[in-house]
Amino acid sequence: MKYKLTERRNPQNPQAASKLYAAPVNEGKVSQKEIAADIVGLSSLARGDVANVIDCLIDTVPKYLLMGKSVSLGELGTLRISFSSEGVASAADFNTSMITGVRVLFTPSPELRKAIETVRFEKGE
Repeated sequence: MKYKLTERRNPQNPQAASKLYAAPVNEGKVSQKEIAADIVGLSSLARGDVANVIDCLIDTVPKYLLMGKSVSLGELGTLRISFSSEGVASAADFNTSMITGVRVLFTPSPELRKAIETVRFEKGE
């Protein structure tokens, strides 16, 4: 995996000198179509079948997340919704407008974590 060095200041201490930090080089995106083509090469399924399964997965995952469920994607990992809220002294003082920062969290599976441990780094542009 390629990295580049980027100069950043410490937001907690703006007067401190900037330091260089490693950041991953984005090598571009892989499209759903490209992923489907790769899966076709690994299976006996037709490209349309694989594309249909991926489309259905994309349509189905949000439904379960919005039901408050975690979505396990096997050896890839798990998705779940998380959010923050303002604190209140009593339940009567709370309203849903105090909920902020809704986001989807991904927790990689042990298999994916193990695969990531083998990453090798090289300097990129």
